[in-house]
Amino acid sequence: MRELFETIPLDDPVTAARRGGRPALRKRFYAATGVLPTESGFAVTLDGKPVQTPAGRGLAAPALALAQAIAAEWEAQREVVNPATMPMTRLANAIIDGVAQKPGPVAAEIEKYLASDLLFYRASGPQQLRDRQAALWDPILVWARDTLGAHFKLAEGVVHVAQPDAALKAAAAAIPSDPWRLGALHVVMTLTGSALIALAMVRGVLGAAVAWQAAHVDEDWNIAQWGQDEMAMQRRAFRHAEFAAAAAVLRELVE
Repeated sequence: MRELFETIPLDDPVTAARRGGRPALRKRFYAATGVLPTESGFAVTLDGKPVQTPAGRGLAAPALALAQAIAAEWEAQREVVNPATMPMTRLANAIIDGVAQKPGPVAAEIEKYLASDLLFYRASGPQQLRDRQAALWDPILVWARDTLGAHFKLAEGVVHVAQPDAALKAAAAAIPSDPWRLGALHVVMTLTGSALIALAMVRGVLGAAVAWQAAHVDEDWNIAQWGQDEMAMQRRAFRHAEFAAAAAVLRELVE
C-alpha cells in the first residue's frame, strides 16, 4: 500500500501527462471491500483485512458514511488501482499520516492564509464582476463579522491590506482542532484560496456548491468572456474532485 500511494503523482493527471511519465499502476489485488466498526471509528477492509495508510496506520474514518465513501473508491477500481481517481482515500491518508501527527503547522498555515484571504481583494472593474464578487463574498464576510466577531477590511486589486489583529484572532479561534475537520478545512482553503470560505463550510453555513462558485468568480468571469481552455478545465475537474472529498468530510462532521 505504501508503494502504491507514494509512487503516484498526486498533483493532477494533466501535470503527469506533461511530465511524460505514466505511473506504474498496481493490478487490483482484492475481491471485496468493506467497513468494519472499531472502538475509534470505522475501518476500511479489503477481503476482510484492514487497509493501511502509506505510513502503516489503519485506514479508518470517524463516521460510517466517510468510511463507506473510501470503500466505494476501492470498489470502483477495476483492472488496476489508480490513486488519482481516489480523492477520499488520499485525503484520509493525508489526515491520518500527516495532520493527526502534527496539527500545529496545519493550523498555523490556515491562520497565515486569513491575513490575505481571497475575499478581501476586489476587482477594480468591470462593474458586473464587482457585483458578482459582492453577491457571493459579502455574505461570508457578514457571517464572519456577526458570528465570529471578525471585522475585516477590503481593498481593490492585489495590493496587500493589513487586517486588524483582533479580526485575525477572532477568525483563528474558529479553526477546529480535530484532525479530520482540520485537514479537510486546509484542503478547501488551498483549493479555494480562502480560509473564510473553508471556515464557513466547517460551521455548516455555506454549502459546497456555493463555496465552489464563490471561489471561482474571477475564473468563471474570464471563461464567460474568452471561452474555456481544455487543459484548464481538466485541472479544474481534478481540483473539484479533491474539493468534493473535503466538503464531504466537513458536511459529515459539521459542528
